Amino acid sequence: MLAVKAQNWSESSHRFLKLCADSGNVEACYTLGMIRFYCLQNRGSGASLMAKAAISSHASALYSLAVIQFNGSGGTKSDKDLRAGVALCARAAFLGHVDALRELGHCLQDGYGVKQNIAEGRRFLVQANAHELAIVLAANPSAVVPSSPREPILIRVETGGIPGPGLRLCSHSGCGRPETRRHEFRRCSVCGAVNYCSRACQALDWKLRHKVECTPAERWADEDGENEGNDMVNGEGEEAMEES
Repeated sequence: MLAVKAQNWSESSHRFLKLCADSGNVEACYTLGMIRFYCLQNRGSGASLMAKAAISSHASALYSLAVIQFNGSGGTKSDKDLRAGVALCARAAFLGHVDALRELGHCLQDGYGVKQNIAEGRRFLVQANAHELAIVLAANPSAVVPSSPREPILIRVETGGIPGPGLRLCSHSGCGRPETRRHEFRRCSVCGAVNYCSRACQALDWKLRHKVECTPAERWADEDGENEGNDMVNGEGEEAMEES
């Protein structure tokens, strides 16, 4: 976890993190890669650093690269590679990454980038819930509602929390990923008020917050009249996605 918060981020902080990454620290490679990719818009260098961490079996780096492949982040919609996303997700899931387990479960249930296998998908979703609960109870035995730690990345180093004109942040409070192009993220098809970088973030936010806030609205349209640029999230179906 970084000791330097977003508002205190500086060139010296960046240099120190780079020194750690250059010395082979895997966590530093991942964190600096995420900062460069999402916050500094240095996509090539950021992805390369995350890949360096992923090669060393860093689960969060593998999952982050999977999200990039699923969304075609840093490129166009045609740059999505669902099969690569599933492969990266499967590796992260094997290493015990909870969000990757959940994402892989949804991919298998929906046949998204992989041959559909509803039973196997359900098994991964149940496993994700079990892992999540075990982590929470180990950290705080009296906890009732699980919550995911915020990614250290999505400190908005230069923009103070604003991703850019026309771009949106993932609505799950434990994520904060920004879009790299307009309409990159999925939007709730019921209320149109929330956006998600992944099915894992959608499912978590539904359980923690959005389930009690989501209300059907008249069919929304984008401000400029364009259609949604990614698969829309079906908020109505999220009750079934709680994997209870």
